[in-house]
Amino acid sequence: MNHWRILTLAATAFLTGCGGHAVKPTTVVEPSASIDLDVPYESFTLDNGLQVILHQDHSDPIVAIATIVHVGSAREKTGRTGFAHFFEHMSFNNSENVPMGANRKMIPELGGTRNGGTWSDGTMYYEVVPKDAFEKLMWIDSDRFGYMINTVNEATLEREKQVVKNEKRQRVDNRAYGHTSHVIKKALYPESHPYNWTVIGDLEDLQNATLADVVEFYEKFYTPANATLVIAGDIDVEETKASVVRWFGEIKAGDAVDDLAPMHVSLDQSKSFYHEDNFAKLPEIRLTYPTVEQYHPDSYALAALGEVLSSGQQAPMFTTIVKEQKLSAGVAAYNSSDELTGTFTFRVRANAGVDLDDVAHAIDESLSKFEEEGVRDNALTKIKARQETAFYNGISSVLNKAFQLGIYNEFAGDPEFYKQDIANIKAVTKDDVMRVYHQYIKDQPAIITSFVPKGEVELAVEDALKADVVEEQIVQGKEKEFSEDMDAEYVITPTKHDRSEPPLGELPVMKSPEIWRATLDNGMHLAGIEHDELPLVNFTLRIPGGQSLDPEGKDGTASLLASMLSEGTANKTPAELEDAIGLLGSGISVSASKTAITVSGNTLRRNLQATLDLVREMLTEPRFDESDFERIKTRTLEGIRASYGNPSAVAQRVFMKQLYGDDHVAGRPTSGTIASVEGITLDDVKAWYKSNITARDAQFNFAGMLTAKDAQSIADSMSAAMQDHVVTLPEQPATRNPDHPKVYFIDIPNAKQSVLYVGKNIPSGHHEDNHKIEIVNNRLGSGSSARLTQMLRITKGYTYGAYSYISAGDYDGAFIASTQVRSNVTLESLEILKDLIGNYAATFEAEDLVTTQNLLKKGNTRRFETLNQLLGAVNDVTRFNKGGQFLEEEQQELADMTLDQAHALINRYLDEQQMIYVIAGDAKTQLSRIKDLGYGEPMVLDKEGMPASP
Repeated sequence: MNHWRILTLAATAFLTGCGGHAVKPTTVVEPSASIDLDVPYESFTLDNGLQVILHQDHSDPIVAIATIVHVGSAREKTGRTGFAHFFEHMSFNNSENVPMGANRKMIPELGGTRNGGTWSDGTMYYEVVPKDAFEKLMWIDSDRFGYMINTVNEATLEREKQVVKNEKRQRVDNRAYGHTSHVIKKALYPESHPYNWTVIGDLEDLQNATLADVVEFYEKFYTPANATLVIAGDIDVEETKASVVRWFGEIKAGDAVDDLAPMHVSLDQSKSFYHEDNFAKLPEIRLTYPTVEQYHPDSYALAALGEVLSSGQQAPMFTTIVKEQKLSAGVAAYNSSDELTGTFTFRVRANAGVDLDDVAHAIDESLSKFEEEGVRDNALTKIKARQETAFYNGISSVLNKAFQLGIYNEFAGDPEFYKQDIANIKAVTKDDVMRVYHQYIKDQPAIITSFVPKGEVELAVEDALKADVVEEQIVQGKEKEFSEDMDAEYVITPTKHDRSEPPLGELPVMKSPEIWRATLDNGMHLAGIEHDELPLVNFTLRIPGGQSLDPEGKDGTASLLASMLSEGTANKTPAELEDAIGLLGSGISVSASKTAITVSGNTLRRNLQATLDLVREMLTEPRFDESDFERIKTRTLEGIRASYGNPSAVAQRVFMKQLYGDDHVAGRPTSGTIASVEGITLDDVKAWYKSNITARDAQFNFAGMLTAKDAQSIADSMSAAMQDHVVTLPEQPATRNPDHPKVYFIDIPNAKQSVLYVGKNIPSGHHEDNHKIEIVNNRLGSGSSARLTQMLRITKGYTYGAYSYISAGDYDGAFIASTQVRSNVTLESLEILKDLIGNYAATFEAEDLVTTQNLLKKGNTRRFETLNQLLGAVNDVTRFNKGGQFLEEEQQELADMTLDQAHALINRYLDEQQMIYVIAGDAKTQLSRIKDLGYGEPMVLDKEGMPASP
């Protein structure tokens, strides 16, 4: 499950920096504008202490439930770290009155989605389902919260230990810089402080967890009075109140849990540590200072300070470290305030070979610059201005509304605290920012961490001490085996109300959203969905081309161009363009894909024209400054180098190369390789722009508070200003699947997990069978209820997750199955993939088809809720030339599918004997075992996909 940090409006307002913490500028609140802050709700408290909040929203036939429990890793005991997160996993297993595994299987099969998350101070469980499944969800959720503890046994305990350890390997041990948080927490907080350990905890503590620990934790913290239940969506309030009483009212009250008081820490002197990171390819420095807890008056000014220092072209850290001294491609500074206390962090991931002492000095220089120049007038204006858009985007879905109401209620004591939160943000002054800088940062001691590539310890800050990082040793056959007893007996808690499974309600008929279309005189196409629930508009402008038009040997040209289009215009420097966007408040981004350059945006309706004026200027009058190009090129190269430390990225890159080959655009990275990018000049980018940026055949799509007439009027001026000529995309070579499986291995020395990719080519997204392939893939690998996750995670405990999906575009697509497994079960996991895929047709039965049809039909209720989803539908319809009744056509195709047709589709498109296998793992311990898969000796490749020595 996810490791959560509370992202209330205050937090999201100030997430800052470049190169990993980038934030889109959002909308300025004009002086005459005001925000409608009301999210209407009703609240009440059950006799057992459970606080309940109801929000009615009839926009879509769905219901979201969020349960926020006021317990996180801060409530754990020494020697049992990671337990709050571990218990979250345990909660999703069994309960007294719900069938085993129903939480993970039934909710997706009802057409819903579910997950949970734990952070230092809380745990959250959440689901969204079609309204017909509301009562079933109440049954499942209440049983999980109040009636699960009697079902816990040794087998489920051991399985979840394996799953959580796999999650730790995936998120921490097998990832560059993954141990940084552990090192900082151990150094900053004394052993007695609840923040002394990470949320996921220490491996030894996790392994030592017992059933008695589980029961103790549940009885102490999982009490109704320690939680908030939020139900939001298409509900009848009075009926829902009765349902809450029925399902949750009989849960035992338990003892009250007192809130913890803030626990600030201080440092007498700075402490510096280094770690040689097995996966890092670039050196990284962090300076961490103790600050204050969430909602503390100073937390708002500290959050603003982080943005002022690091975010944007004129921020002192960016100008000093990135532009002037060229030590890094990006910088970040941010405040993180939790319930008990907080931290302020400077983070710089330096360029390859850069000494972190030089970076530390550059940070000092940037702070001196800040002391001299102070806070720019526009900096705080932009921060405060974007609150209107942030608020509206934050309530764009019923689940987001549930999160907001529940988190504020549980941690601020009032569901409507978001109003005060916004007011506190707007109240920050320049004097406040300077005051907190002098109070918490200037001349204050910090925890300094230097994470450097293996063998490059000389890059660490001078006199740093070696950090105490325990690296797990993966030993063949070490993990315990477990087998769940499906007939296990346990005590059933007597209740007054019947807790048997309730029936489904009535599912509403879903129809395609109405999409309008138009074509301008110069061949630009327009389409959109009018949606007036919120005063927002989202848009995309897709210009055909992308990487497919890159010159031979210069892959990455289109990607560099996309970046350069945000680096100023003929009339605006990059900083001036950034300010113009920020003061309007519109998020504008430009990206390159295999076959297109796409401009994406989000704005308040009243600022749409001004926003698109800026987009027009970016597209028709790019600045193309040489120094900006060199900086962007360096950033791209450093990003490529960093990717070699990411086993998943390496496996994916090599898989695509082997699947498509070097002559196909899909077989080469969109951002290019080090060799190709080093050879690209600014003149190459200019030539690409002149030849390929055109209004002809561009697709301009909208979703939001905008009519077709207004959209056409707004788009006319942009279209007229753009070049107008035909660009022909090169035809990609036909793909050919192998006659028998091929196996490739990439060595990732000392990897704790192996990354596995399996797949083959299928037809393009334009093919008549594309949707049918997606249908038959569903029960194999689409979600937690499908076979891959059920076997590799639930039954075996080998992985944190395993999935298969269809990648379909303008050229031949791909069926892809992927997972990350514990290193010492690499072969066993490959054998499972081989069996599940290879025997899928033979084992796909009528019940599987019915489940698929039901699941996908019901899932359509969640498909068109937000502006992003609506815009995604417009993009999909226009790109693949679908009809106006696309949903009805898809649903009919789904309903008409027979078992024989499903078998034929699986045999034709998911034939395991035509697939390739790519493994990225530790060759020393795993390579010799792979031949036992039965497909011969694997071919050993390097991280570029070229032949390498075993």
